[in-house]
Amino acid sequence: MAISSPGVGSNLDVNGIVSQLMTIERQPVTLLDNKEAAYQAKLSAYGNLKNALSSFQGAMSGLALAARFQSLSATASDATVLTASANSTATSGSYTVQASQLAQAQNITAAGRTSASAAIGASVTTTLSFQFGTISSGTLASGVYSNATFTEDATQATGTVTLNSSNNSLQGIRDAINAANLGLTATIVNDGSATPYRLVLASSSTGASKSMKISVAGDATLQAALAYDPAATQNLTQSSAAQNAALTVNGIAISSASNTINGAVQGVTLNLAKAGTTTLTVARDTAAAQSAAAAFVKAYNDVNNTLTSLSAYNAATKKGAILQGDSTVLALQSQIRGVLGSALTGSSATLKSLSQIGIALQKDGTMALDAAKLATASASNFNDIAGLFAAVGKASDSLVSFVSSTANSRPGSYAVNVTTLATQAGTTGSAAAGLTINTGVNDQLLVALDGVSATVTLPAATYTASGLAAQVQSMINGTAAFAAAGAAVNVTQSSGVISIASNRYGSASSVSVTGNGLLNLLGIAPTITGGVNAAGTINGVAATGTGQTLTGATGTATEGLKILVAGDATGARGTLGFSQGYAYKLDALASSFLNTSGPISSRTDGIAKSITDLGSRRDAANRRLLDVEKRYRAQFTALDSMMSSMIQTSNFLTQQLAALSKSS
Repeated sequence: MAISSPGVGSNLDVNGIVSQLMTIERQPVTLLDNKEAAYQAKLSAYGNLKNALSSFQGAMSGLALAARFQSLSATASDATVLTASANSTATSGSYTVQASQLAQAQNITAAGRTSASAAIGASVTTTLSFQFGTISSGTLASGVYSNATFTEDATQATGTVTLNSSNNSLQGIRDAINAANLGLTATIVNDGSATPYRLVLASSSTGASKSMKISVAGDATLQAALAYDPAATQNLTQSSAAQNAALTVNGIAISSASNTINGAVQGVTLNLAKAGTTTLTVARDTAAAQSAAAAFVKAYNDVNNTLTSLSAYNAATKKGAILQGDSTVLALQSQIRGVLGSALTGSSATLKSLSQIGIALQKDGTMALDAAKLATASASNFNDIAGLFAAVGKASDSLVSFVSSTANSRPGSYAVNVTTLATQAGTTGSAAAGLTINTGVNDQLLVALDGVSATVTLPAATYTASGLAAQVQSMINGTAAFAAAGAAVNVTQSSGVISIASNRYGSASSVSVTGNGLLNLLGIAPTITGGVNAAGTINGVAATGTGQTLTGATGTATEGLKILVAGDATGARGTLGFSQGYAYKLDALASSFLNTSGPISSRTDGIAKSITDLGSRRDAANRRLLDVEKRYRAQFTALDSMMSSMIQTSNFLTQQLAALSKSS
C-alpha cells in the first residue's frame, strides 16, 4: 500500500496553499463571529441596564409609601416607666403619663399531690370546659372569692379538654391542656412539701376579663381537684389576680387589658414597664424624611450613572458606548426626566414639585439634595412631603378614606356620592332562647359564616341570656375554620332573643345556622338578612361596591381608585383629592420597562434571536467550508501528483538526452 504526503513528490506546499485559501474562505464566518460578539456585548449591556433599573424600581417602590415621610417619634423622659412609638396619624405634643398599676394575668393553683405521674380518679372519661371572663363584686381572702360574680368574655374563645386513663395524671393533664391551645398555660411546681406536686394554670393574656372558669363533667375526683368557678366552688386558689393596667394621660383615667396600649394617645403605642410618672413627647421625625429624600436622590443618581455610561460618547477616543443612540435607553432617559420635570396635579397641598424641598437636577444630569431647604419645608409643610413621593388621597369627609389606587388611576379631585351604605349579614331569633344546654340534645350548631361552614358544640350548662350570647360568640370565633378564613361574628341578645351578625360587610357576608341547637337558640323561624355592598358614584360615574369600599369604574379617570365609606349618611360625601408622587410614578415607569412585555424584554429577545440566527448561519458556513477545504486539498494533491510525474518524466528525458549526447 502506497503512503503519500501532500507536497512530498513535487515539493508543492499543499498544506500552506490550502490554509491560505481557507483563511480567505473563512472571512464571512469571521464577520459572523464579530457580529455575534457585538450582539453579546449589547445583551450584556442590557443585562446591566436591567439590573440597575430593577434596583431603581425597588427603591422607588419603597419610597412610594407615605409612611416613609410621615413618621413621628415618641420619647418618654423616664424610659424605665414606659417606652413608646408613633405612627403617621399621631399629633405632635407633650403628655404627662402616670401609671399606677400594670396589667397582669390570672394564676390559679391546685392542691398538692404526692406524685405527678400517678392517676387521679377512676379513669372515667372526663371533660374540662374552660371559659374566660371578669370577676366582680365579692371579696378575696387567701386566694378564694366569696360572693363574687363571673361574667364571661365573649371575645375570647372557649374550649374543652378530654381526660381518660391515658392522661389523668398531673403530667397528663398538664400536657393535654397545653396541647389544646385554649389561651392558658399549665405547669407543675414542686413546693417541697409532703404533697409537693401542684398544677398551676396561668392565663396566656393579661387583663381583668381573662379570669378563668373551669367546669368538670365526669370523674368526681377530678371534679374535686380541678373545678373552679369564682362565683361558686373553687377547688383551686388564686395566686395572681387578672387585672388591667391603670394609668392617666394628662389626667384622663385609662384602663387597658394589656401593658401595650394603643389609642390612649392617637397614633401612639405605649409599652408600660412599671408604675411611675413620665413625660411623653411626640415629635415629627424629620430625620426619617431627610433619609428617605436622600435615598431618592441616590437611587436616581445610580440609575442615571448606568444609563449615561451605557450610552455616552467619548470625545477623546471618538468612540461611543455600546448602547449609544439606542432607542430604548433614550426613551427611558426621556421619560424619567419627563416625570421629574412635571409638577404634581390632583393635590391641594402646597408642595407640588421636588425643587420646593431642595431636590433638583444639576447641569451634569445628576440630582442633588439641599438639606437646609428640605429642613425648612419639613418645618412648615411636614404633612405634605409624603405627597411628593407617594400616591395619596385625602377626603374632605372624615369618614371617607383613601385605600389604594392602580396605575390606571388619574390624579384629580373627585366628588363622592353614596346611595347605599354597606351592611353586615345576620340571623336574629324569632323567640327568646332556651337557656339550658344539654349534651346531645340541643348543643350543636352547624354555622355557615361568610362562605365557610363548621360545627360548634356548646358546653352543657344553664346560662343567663347574656352569658349564652357570650358563649355562642366565643365558640364560633374560636373555631379554627372560621379563624383561618378571617371570619368572625358579634352575638348579642335583647330580651333573651339572640342575634348573630357577621363582622364582614357586603355581599360576601352571610350567616345561617342549623343543627339540633337551632330551635332552642333562635326559635322556629329566625330572620336571616344578607349583607349589602356599598353603592355610589366617584366623579359622577357609578363605582363598584365591595363591602364598605367603592372602586372607580374601568375606563374612567378614577379607574382602580378605591375608597372606604364609613358612617351612616348617604348622599354627597365631599371630595377626594388624589395625587401620584414622583416615587410612585417612577416605580410605575420602571415596572413598565421591566415588564416581560416591556421594551427591554422585547429588545433582548430580539438580540437573542439574532444571535441564534447567526449561530445557524455560522454552522451552515462551517459545513460548507469543510467541503471547500476537502475540494481544495483534493485539487492540490492531484496537482502535486501530476507535477511529481512531470518532474520524473523531465528527469528521464534529461537523462536520455544526456546519454544520446555521449553516444554521438
